[in-house]
Amino acid sequence: MIDLARLRALLTEHGVAVDGDLRADEISGGRSNLTYKVSDGTQAWVVRRPPVAGLTPSAHDVLREYRIVDALQATDIPVAPTVLADESGPLIVVGFVPGRVLRTRADLDGVDLDGVHRELIRVLVALHAVPYADFGLSGFGRPDGFFARQVKRWRRQWDHVATRELPDLDRLHTRLTDRTPPPSPPTIVHGDYRVDNTLLDPTRPSHMLALVDWEMSTLGDPLTDVATMCTYQHPAFDHVVGEPAASTSPRWPGPDALAQDYAVASGRDLGEFSAYLGLAYFKLAVIAEGIRARYLAGAGSEPGHASAGEAVPGLVAEGLGVLGR
Repeated sequence: MIDLARLRALLTEHGVAVDGDLRADEISGGRSNLTYKVSDGTQAWVVRRPPVAGLTPSAHDVLREYRIVDALQATDIPVAPTVLADESGPLIVVGFVPGRVLRTRADLDGVDLDGVHRELIRVLVALHAVPYADFGLSGFGRPDGFFARQVKRWRRQWDHVATRELPDLDRLHTRLTDRTPPPSPPTIVHGDYRVDNTLLDPTRPSHMLALVDWEMSTLGDPLTDVATMCTYQHPAFDHVVGEPAASTSPRWPGPDALAQDYAVASGRDLGEFSAYLGLAYFKLAVIAEGIRARYLAGAGSEPGHASAGEAVPGLVAEGLGVLGR
């Protein structure tokens, strides 16, 4: 939970008038940082802080998340308004955006998914077109050697969170180590781009109000974002959500359409896209294993926490499949 007295003091220190007693409610659906809606009865904020157990190095950096969201305030990328960042927490506070979240299959009732598909592509293309140096983000990441470093990083994450032996994951890691594609020109990379990390207009879901969950953002190869978006359509992701996920619905145009529509809209060559898909499946498998590790450590009780580990073998197998076992 969060210290509401401390939060009230922080808000006051940053010039935010708090009208009444603060109340905090955890926002469900998060599998990484803890997220709370805090209200004083007339206004509301979102507070993000790292989990209490199962920390993986750099995977829960809320201060890094705040930096990128704050920088994007001056762009046309839809993000929540920033309020404050507290290094001693650590925690961050942004304005509450009352958007619609498409997390489960049930959330898709009455939604035009073709329109949402087009909006996902539009925002991702716009994000990758942001001249990041103009917004003080030149040092936000190290684009050179990005793909190879990602492979090494997620292998280290696996070694940190693994709860079992999985020889196929070792094979996937080896294949990725030997399969570094020629890099695309660097851009801002969201790092976890998927439909349930967006807040959509409740009356017009084809319009995005805010893109959220930026803690894995950096500067790097934009095709990693495209591949990540595609892999969330794999049926194994249902285990992470704990029920049929919105992103795995057969109503979506499909991963090939996602990738090709991005290529057309952005003018980018997808290059050796299978390598990017292999990395994305590897990364998602490690994330799912991390959720399992936190659950086994007693730090997760939401739907999907108990079943997330079941997704890992299928994701690894798909990664090997796209790379051609």
